[in-house]
Amino acid sequence: MKTTPSLMPCAMLAVAGLAAMAGAALAQTQQGALAQLYAARPPAGASFVRVAHPHAGTLRVKIADGPEQTLSDGKTASSYAIVKADTPFSIVLDGKVSTMKVAPGSYTTLVAQRQGKDLRLAAIDDTGGSQDALKAELRFYNLAADCAEAGLQIAPSGPTLFAGVAPAAAASRSINPVSAQLQAACAKAVSAPWSLPPLQPGQHYSLFLTGPASAPVLRGQASATDPYKP
Repeated sequence: MKTTPSLMPCAMLAVAGLAAMAGAALAQTQQGALAQLYAARPPAGASFVRVAHPHAGTLRVKIADGPEQTLSDGKTASSYAIVKADTPFSIVLDGKVSTMKVAPGSYTTLVAQRQGKDLRLAAIDDTGGSQDALKAELRFYNLAADCAEAGLQIAPSGPTLFAGVAPAAAASRSINPVSAQLQAACAKAVSAPWSLPPLQPGQHYSLFLTGPASAPVLRGQASATDPYKP
């Protein structure tokens, strides 16, 4: 009689393989945490600058010595580049170079605004955000065209998180790190809901209201900073 081989060795090999994978993943996580802990830190007074692109289409962005990034419908803002305060640095938008400087210790979002075929940058001060390590921070930007007052609430009829945010301005607040459905409004026009992902304590998340005031669009993304290069 032909016997069926035991499945036990295969099961043991599978369990061993999973354990090895889990161990490798844990080791990578620990190495990443250690690398972040001992990574070079920017000097006191360093400043942080990023570009936001609220329009349709793509925009290639490079700030100072940071990487070139492509902004689009799926990525409204670049990461924050670390720059020397009170020192001119370059900003390259679709190959066109300009220079500017910012105040020491500041955070700035530069909004790319189209004027015909040209682009100009309007600065929004992001300095003074939440420093609560136990909570997450939301920052809401009104970048919609002709929207006199923008608001943000939990969808569909939950509490209001932001109200009366002026054009080309932003507001921020701390929240408990939970996921939710959010909805923005300009007057009576309401955006489609946006899913806020589960946030970690200390994480910063940006929400951008774009599009026309009559049909606003809400998008969001986690804020990020380029690695510091001494």
